[in-house]
Amino acid sequence: MSTDHTRRCLTEAVTMGCIAGIGAVAAPADYPVQPVPFTAVRFADGFWKQRLDTNRTVTVRYDLAKCEETGRLDNFAKAAGRMQGPFRGIPFDDSDVYKVIEGAAYTLATHPDPELEGYLDRLIDTTAAAQEPDGYLYTARRLFAAEAMPAMSGRERWSNLAASHELYNVGHLYEAAVAYVQATGKRTLLEVALRNADLVCRTFGPGADQRKDPPGHQEIEIGLVKLFRLTGNRTYLDMARFFLDTRGRAEGHPLRGPGQQDHLPVVEQREAVGHAVRAGYMYSGMADVAALTGDQAYVAAVDALWQDVVEHKLYVTGSIGASPGGEAFGNAYELPNATAYNETCAAIANALWNHRMFLLHGEARYLDVLELILYNGFLAGVSLSGDRFFYPNPLAADGRTRFNHGSTERQPWFGCSCCPVNVVRFLPSIPGFAYAVDSASLYVNLYAAGSAEATVAGRRIQVVQETAYPWDGKVHLRLAPEAATRFALRLRQPGWSAGRIVPSQVYRQEGTLDADPHLQINGKPQAAAGLHREKGFIVLDREWAPGDVVDLEFAMPVVRVISREEVAGNRGRAALHRGPVVYCLEGADHDGHVLDLSLPDDVSLSPKLRPDLLGGVVVLQGSGMAAREAEDGTVQTHQVPVTAIPYAVWNHRGPGEMAVWLPRDPAGCRPLPRPTLAGASTPSASHTWERDTVMALNDRLDPKDSCDLDIPRFTWWDHRGTAEWVQYDLPAPTRVGAVSVYWFDDTGVGQCRVPASWRLLARGDGDAWQPVATAGPFGVAKDTWNRVSFAPLTITALRLEVQLQPGVSGGILEWVLEPAP
Repeated sequence: MSTDHTRRCLTEAVTMGCIAGIGAVAAPADYPVQPVPFTAVRFADGFWKQRLDTNRTVTVRYDLAKCEETGRLDNFAKAAGRMQGPFRGIPFDDSDVYKVIEGAAYTLATHPDPELEGYLDRLIDTTAAAQEPDGYLYTARRLFAAEAMPAMSGRERWSNLAASHELYNVGHLYEAAVAYVQATGKRTLLEVALRNADLVCRTFGPGADQRKDPPGHQEIEIGLVKLFRLTGNRTYLDMARFFLDTRGRAEGHPLRGPGQQDHLPVVEQREAVGHAVRAGYMYSGMADVAALTGDQAYVAAVDALWQDVVEHKLYVTGSIGASPGGEAFGNAYELPNATAYNETCAAIANALWNHRMFLLHGEARYLDVLELILYNGFLAGVSLSGDRFFYPNPLAADGRTRFNHGSTERQPWFGCSCCPVNVVRFLPSIPGFAYAVDSASLYVNLYAAGSAEATVAGRRIQVVQETAYPWDGKVHLRLAPEAATRFALRLRQPGWSAGRIVPSQVYRQEGTLDADPHLQINGKPQAAAGLHREKGFIVLDREWAPGDVVDLEFAMPVVRVISREEVAGNRGRAALHRGPVVYCLEGADHDGHVLDLSLPDDVSLSPKLRPDLLGGVVVLQGSGMAAREAEDGTVQTHQVPVTAIPYAVWNHRGPGEMAVWLPRDPAGCRPLPRPTLAGASTPSASHTWERDTVMALNDRLDPKDSCDLDIPRFTWWDHRGTAEWVQYDLPAPTRVGAVSVYWFDDTGVGQCRVPASWRLLARGDGDAWQPVATAGPFGVAKDTWNRVSFAPLTITALRLEVQLQPGVSGGILEWVLEPAP
């Protein structure tokens, strides 16, 4: 028997909840639709294979090297007594190591690699040695004295679960352990996980002497369910449910509120609120419990929560989590573009949840959302090279505002690096979304070149898929059951091909689409009117023989998407998509700027395959209108060529402007400003917060008020009560006669206020700064321009010095220099 066959059989056994030597028993209930394991699916050359190969050959080892470089691995060696030194990093960094082990295990399951497996075996041995005798595992706890523990961890075990991530960490440990035994059959990490899970089950629960508080960051629920499936030990499933059921109930712990989804019992929650990653993991755990227990209250809750997200809180890219504050969902239709958070981890959590919703209900609409996430919201989070990442994923950028944790570009790593290590475990699992089965059906969920093996109606069936999807809508399927077998082949009709990019009313597609795919069976055309459709699938129920062929073709026009009017940032704008791919305009294709461009409704766009560009993509080409401010202040427009690229591959050619939602009329764009003194200057500052930009000082965007959070800003945050400065260095000696300042003040939102006072200093040809005597006071009024004039000065630099108010910071939205007459 081949090694590959052995690994596949092992993985399928684990997936079904039984494995030799573990003594598993069948679950009392389960999802009515079951996924075909990713180990039974092989992607061939094409879109996804390229990404999976990069993950396997680059990202796995890259992430392991980063974990080593940043001390994450050393923390385990130190906790095991095999190395001396202090703890490095953040206590939840333990989970990063577990996630990389999980991702590496998935690659081993399909591509055996003795060198990588040996490395992981040594790492796992160290992890086991770091575990405390009763099963507790949290490396920081072993490396800090109680009085010196980081505040987030609490002085004793479990004493600050709202922030400690103790249970979040081990949830990822459980997932890694299951993955590693699936891939290798080796139990060392599994034994570590089981000892810890048994400790958790003794410590928490309904008993009088047990703790009643839930995790601060959900994840352990998913891991406990995986341990239950593996071992058949019902205690693990019961504990997952206990952690869910204790939320929103004040017995045993003070409620932590909607930020941690701890405001209502989970079965009563109907609105998606709070931290989006935590929510997505929690909803996934709820779906698991609903499937495994048959509890209809759980089903009703996850159904309502899903409906709330897709109707009110889902980006056109499939991303969730609009607000940087709390990395959270916003209110209904609160879907800003430039300030969107859209954490890569949240896209992954949303994908996991939507796949479970499909398994629970068998409806293609959940796969429509999953596909949207995969090709757009998730894939944007990792570079084509596999070693650069996005944490947030906005839908617009000005090329100056630092949105990616201190950067305008993808980064090699982060202080909190949950996203890079989440990517490495999620990508190799994607083949497991492609197919599914029930007792009499084979579901084709995703269209991707490759092959799969599944068992339907007691027969093993091989399916081979040939396609250039997502760039082309033609799909060729060859079926090879081991003998002639009757079953239903369920072919998903993507929502985008039937006029809906998402299964709700928040977005609509403009124009008339050919909703009926062309379909042939063994070369014989099938009349669209005669096709049986059910839950978003085309159902072909017949006896299938080896060699049978099905050909599908979905029309792939370029389509404009329009938002509901309630989505304020998208009014008067349209987004572009073709097939499952959402497009954007990027400055690299348009002389460095796109925010001055509009795309009238009557402009047609043509797809063109560009094998030489960004790993090989289809771009959309046409013409748009560019707006420019003339010397007299009027706005002039002219026609220019435009090229749209897939959103997922933007920011590979340096920082720059980007937009997904494009104005339909020139009046809605940001005209390219005429040259100004400030615009020709080089700004600098005593300090700039990493999420802000000094370039905001002269971006020519007029604020609507001092708390305008929709435009770039400059702040000195988190400096409080200090003396600070900003300055302009001019390219040549220049005569200046006045300045105007628009202060940033976010009273009621944050801790920036207008300054206590300010002054101007000028520098001429020499090096000395001289105070500027003005004709009037230095104003600190909110929501207006504060202008001061002075006798004309010929200067090479101008500095604005402020004294911040005690205990608060401050900032500037715009600072204008006026030339002397």
